[in-house]
Amino acid sequence: MNRLAHTPAEIPSEIAALRVVPVLELGSVEDAFPLVEALCRGGLPIAEITLRSEAGREAIPRLRQAYPDVLIGAGTVRSAEDVRWVVDAGAAFVVSPATNPELIEFCRALRIPVLPGACTPTEVDAAVRAGAEVVKFFPAEAMGGVAFLKALAGPFRDVSFVPTGGIGPGNLAEYLRLPQVLACGGSWMVAPRLLAERRFDLVEQLAREAIEIASEVYVG
Repeated sequence: MNRLAHTPAEIPSEIAALRVVPVLELGSVEDAFPLVEALCRGGLPIAEITLRSEAGREAIPRLRQAYPDVLIGAGTVRSAEDVRWVVDAGAAFVVSPATNPELIEFCRALRIPVLPGACTPTEVDAAVRAGAEVVKFFPAEAMGGVAFLKALAGPFRDVSFVPTGGIGPGNLAEYLRLPQVLACGGSWMVAPRLLAERRFDLVEQLAREAIEIASEVYVG
């Protein structure tokens, strides 16, 4: 496995190189380790661990210690208290479902990359003004998908986007073809059903397929 730099300035380029960010909602801490190993075998040494469950909170520091080469981020981060906790836990980047200028500024003060959620021109503008360089377009498909993001990106040519929400193998390439899309977030390769059935072999297979799709996309 190639060692990732994990310095704040280089993390966006690391995400861009992988092009796909698995979004994990963990039901148990025990699942986290074989899950991350399966993603790595499939070519995706990256995971956004959401704070939607206590298992996710417990898993972040343990995964960072066990897998220092894997880019472990924290998702569903909604407050300064959350930011402080995930930074102390070792998260390499922060993902928020909404645009909160104070949260963005706090992340910048701590020198941790932040991807605030935005789905309107006003929210994107607010995120950029607060200092965000990459914006999570969320919920992507529910807000109109590729066509909406293409129109949204027009006035914000200096902004990179990570669309998330409703993305899977069938539409991944469409999003990645947009020049301003840095990467796509998704949970199809780590779906709760796969975890419940402990089908880590399918996690690996789906991760590999995602990488193959991304590698075939030409961005002009």
